[in-house]
Amino acid sequence: RHCTDVICCVIFIVVILGYIALGIVAWVHGDPRKVIYPTDSYGQFCGQKDTLNENKTVLFYFNILKCASPIVLINLQCPTTQLCVSKCPDRFATYIDVQASYRYKPDQWNYYKQFCKPGFNNPRKSVAQVLRDEDCPSMIIPSRPFLKRCFPDFSTKNGVLTVANQTTFKDGIGKTRNVTDLREAANGINNVLDARSVGVKIFEDYAISWYWILIGLFIAMIVSLLFLVLLRFTAGVLFWIFIFGVIGIIGYGIWHCYWEYDHLKGIPGSDLTVYDIGFQTDFRVYLQLRQTWLAFMIILCIVEVIIILMLIFLRNRIRIAIALLKEGSRAIGYIMSTLFYPIVTFILIAICISYWAVTAVFLATSGEPVYKVMANETQCKYANLTCDPETFNTTNVTKLCPGAQCTFAFYGGESLYHKYIFIFQLANAFVFLWLVNFAIALGQCTLAGAFASYYWASRKPADIPLWPLFSSFGRAIRYHTGSLAFGALILAIVQLIRVILEYLDHKLKGTQNSFTKFLLCCLKCCFWCLEKFLKFINRNAYIMIAIYGKNFCTSAKEAFFLLMRNVVRVAVLDKVTDFLLFLGKILVAGGVGVLAFFFFTQRIPIFAQEAPTLNYYWVPLLTVIIGSYLVAHGFFSVYAMCVDTLFLCFCEDLERNDGSTAKPYFMSASLHRILGKKELSPKK
Repeated sequence: RHCTDVICCVIFIVVILGYIALGIVAWVHGDPRKVIYPTDSYGQFCGQKDTLNENKTVLFYFNILKCASPIVLINLQCPTTQLCVSKCPDRFATYIDVQASYRYKPDQWNYYKQFCKPGFNNPRKSVAQVLRDEDCPSMIIPSRPFLKRCFPDFSTKNGVLTVANQTTFKDGIGKTRNVTDLREAANGINNVLDARSVGVKIFEDYAISWYWILIGLFIAMIVSLLFLVLLRFTAGVLFWIFIFGVIGIIGYGIWHCYWEYDHLKGIPGSDLTVYDIGFQTDFRVYLQLRQTWLAFMIILCIVEVIIILMLIFLRNRIRIAIALLKEGSRAIGYIMSTLFYPIVTFILIAICISYWAVTAVFLATSGEPVYKVMANETQCKYANLTCDPETFNTTNVTKLCPGAQCTFAFYGGESLYHKYIFIFQLANAFVFLWLVNFAIALGQCTLAGAFASYYWASRKPADIPLWPLFSSFGRAIRYHTGSLAFGALILAIVQLIRVILEYLDHKLKGTQNSFTKFLLCCLKCCFWCLEKFLKFINRNAYIMIAIYGKNFCTSAKEAFFLLMRNVVRVAVLDKVTDFLLFLGKILVAGGVGVLAFFFFTQRIPIFAQEAPTLNYYWVPLLTVIIGSYLVAHGFFSVYAMCVDTLFLCFCEDLERNDGSTAKPYFMSASLHRILGKKELSPKK
């Protein structure tokens, strides 16, 4: 063994050091409080501890009607004074009415002035001057906090949009307006609030059922482990049981959908379509429609037919794959520690994701407060120009543009660092992709080295190294970091290009240029195919690196041509094995999912009292199903790597040896029977 791809290894280490430096610079300049806390017109954070706004956690808009202005789309900032308050208004009121009655109704004035600028307490000041200087809002309306900002408290009564059961309100300048004007100012906020309500209910369901979700995932882990252990002894029987088990589960799903479809027959409203009822936040409404269950039944029937046809046409190939799986199960039985290596990969990827996310947030919040002139008059030539709030009142802007204010706009800067924030974000994303692909490559090379040490042992298990997994991990880190980084770099470049194409597609979605759409679609398809091909080549290249210790390019070339010389075997053994393992994942996830369904819907009499009462039973159910699939995928990915490694070693063994005394085969006796005696004839 010797170090491979040293130049790439050095570049990789330099990039990691640079990535750490980028994170440090971002942490120095960034301030995540800009994301956590809303910012008022003076650039101060709402709710920040040890400040005057510590108890004022919500942002209040003086005139939310101005938020419907096109200026909002240009500057991403509502052109009205924004103030930190302790709570949102809970009533309708106008400054004109409050000022007129402040002498005999001081409580109304005391309530209203908490939404005025700090320190303002002069009800004798003329209304025109107060509104011009924006000392107080012209009106307040019942609001509720959302994302720490006060938005109108919309509700629907008999199909009519209302605010506090009113359809009209006074705007404080002598006009009576409809609440739909508020709706336009807070466009789409009602749907967002409905989504927030759903989110709260989902959070409540998680809080109640998290214990049972963990139990479901633990059951999935036990089932996956038992599955892999039993494969060593009864691979054929277990796989056919699992295959027919999947068919049975889907068959039960078809029957259940038909039963629900037939049960809803004649019930009023069940014959409506999904289009008729539109979007509903209560998803149980859709389960009361016959059309929903009919769609589920058709989908399951199609899946059932596809699986049955594949089993019919691939039955002989499945028998061959099962024989190789038995050998893989035997290899894992000797090296049980490999089953838990995915935890190491998961931890490495979690660290990469965390570092990337934190760095991205700090980069996004880098910069100093930038203030701009917000003018009520559209003809003001100083509008949207930067300004200094400390010297703004001494300039001519207030004279030329009455009512203009110097308010906080966004965070930014003119330094070299701030000009290249976007480039830094792009570099952050690229290095993140590189590190994630390196963590995956390290795991694949480590597992391949461990299983290769099993295959090339003359006497199994006597000649297998004492700690094959740790030895393989050490070799990969010590000698082949450069090669693994090289393969990860190629994949990261392609993935970054795909991300950029997706970004461009999203930005150009509103254009009508058909040629541009067609070109982007073709590019996205081509780079998707390229990424899949590179993942396949890299995976087998890492196996060859683990076996022979050569550099990445040589290993990739030898692996590719070796597979091309055995392309039929690749199709018969490797892909059929992947299909069978996928069926195993589906069975584990489906079996645990069915058990969770009966539990959370309180259909198991023994545990009916233990099952929690939920808003949406599908929340923990989907979590258990997806989590079970991921748990099974973690264990089965080790198994798939084992089969791929053994298959590549098997092909290499057939080409290099002929079974003679001088060149004996390293394969076990069971592998001799996989492809028959013809495959074992001496090479000429």
